[in-house]
Amino acid sequence: MNDALDQIGVYLRGIWRSRWIVFVALWAASLGGWVWVYSLANRYEAKARVFVDTQSLLKPLLGGLAVQPNVEQQVLMMTRTLMSRPNLERVARMTDLDLGAKTPQQQDALYKSLTSKISLEGTERENLYTITYRHQSPDIAKRVVQALLTIFTETTLGGARKDLSMSQKFIEEQLKNYETRLREKEQELSEFKRRNMFIMPGQGTDYFQRLAEVGKEIEKAKSELEEATFRKKQLEQQLSEQEETLSAPMVTTTTDSPLDSRISALQGQLDTLRMKYTDRHPEISRTKQLIARLLEEKKQEMDASKARQSKEAVKAQNPVYQQLTVSIAEAGGLVATLKARLGFLDKKRQELLKNVNDIPKVEAEYQELVRDYDVYKANYLDLLGKRETAVISGEMETKTDVVDFRVVEPPRVSNLPVWPNRPLLISAVPFGGLALGIGLAVLLIMLRPSIESKKQMRDLTDIPILGVVTKVKSDSERRKQRIHNLIYLAGLGALATLYAAQMIFYITTSPTG
Repeated sequence: MNDALDQIGVYLRGIWRSRWIVFVALWAASLGGWVWVYSLANRYEAKARVFVDTQSLLKPLLGGLAVQPNVEQQVLMMTRTLMSRPNLERVARMTDLDLGAKTPQQQDALYKSLTSKISLEGTERENLYTITYRHQSPDIAKRVVQALLTIFTETTLGGARKDLSMSQKFIEEQLKNYETRLREKEQELSEFKRRNMFIMPGQGTDYFQRLAEVGKEIEKAKSELEEATFRKKQLEQQLSEQEETLSAPMVTTTTDSPLDSRISALQGQLDTLRMKYTDRHPEISRTKQLIARLLEEKKQEMDASKARQSKEAVKAQNPVYQQLTVSIAEAGGLVATLKARLGFLDKKRQELLKNVNDIPKVEAEYQELVRDYDVYKANYLDLLGKRETAVISGEMETKTDVVDFRVVEPPRVSNLPVWPNRPLLISAVPFGGLALGIGLAVLLIMLRPSIESKKQMRDLTDIPILGVVTKVKSDSERRKQRIHNLIYLAGLGALATLYAAQMIFYITTSPTG
């Protein structure tokens, strides 16, 4: 500890001996530094604050009807690309800074300067952004901040509107494309149906299903024909066991003819067949022929009945015989109908078997055409819905404020320059000069060391010291020393007075913020 203190004392005494070096360095550094401080150009800071409100009431109201762009992401992307080269070029044109940059090198220097001096700070959570810029001219600084604010708002809104416009244009082009495809497919389907009119596949069934259904109908018709034939035989057998007439006196009462019952039954059967088939169907044709034959028989019977009325006694017809005759006629009609139906089904099966190689190909081609048509139609309808969504979204973007930019603080410039801080620099310059002088003195001590005390001599030589000779100054030397000290103090006082005068001048002449 004592050694350290002794060493510090050695340096202090050495600095005191070199005090005039410190004095000169202090004055030179102070004067040079103050000149440099006053030569610095003032820089003024322009600032603007903007709040981006993305919570629009239209979002929940138009949910599902319009596309809601991710405005937060767009604003965030704009904040990260605000200092891009195209935006800096726009700022230079809007503020006329590009007039002084003629060469590419000057333009690059201008854009680098703008990048280094422009600051965009904000919080992503609150969407509050601050734009600042520093320049020697307050007016230019303010114009640059105003240009940046304009670019920030216009680019954020314009990007969404540009995307919507491009989307609408793309959807319109796709709609025209799909409309053309739909018309082509409709024409192909129409031509295909005309070309394959008689072998077109059924609704919801293919060739093999139809062939199987026809086979089932044939088997069913055969079974019904066998039942009807067996019943007719049974009725004929019962009829052979009955007598056609019974001896009885002529009665004056009239009853309905059996032929009327048969005709009525066949008329009802004809009405039933017309509900299923057209008039060209074989069953309907056969039923009509049977009705015509019965009507002819009825006419003949009426003529015979008139002839028998002249006789005194007639033979009455057997009612059981008549009923059996009617039943046999009905059974015969049913057998004829079933035979005609069986023939029609067999013909239909033969036609299907004849086209066994063509119909599956036709069905496959038809299904492919229908599938393509359905896909085109579904996409076309989907695009129609998307076009309406895009139109509503475009109207929402152009006629409403989906994003509200609120300028919390318009661009303004303070009266005081933000740089340089002259009071601080003026105060720091003397301390810098003092440090320079002390550094030179220490360097001189290290280059030209000297012995300052008995202890230092003893430590260096290890020789016992018998005594110390003290120098006694004369009156003239002491007077000269005092004069030097007074000059030294006067110089320091003058420097302090000059510093105080500068501070007072700065305080009294500087405008208030």
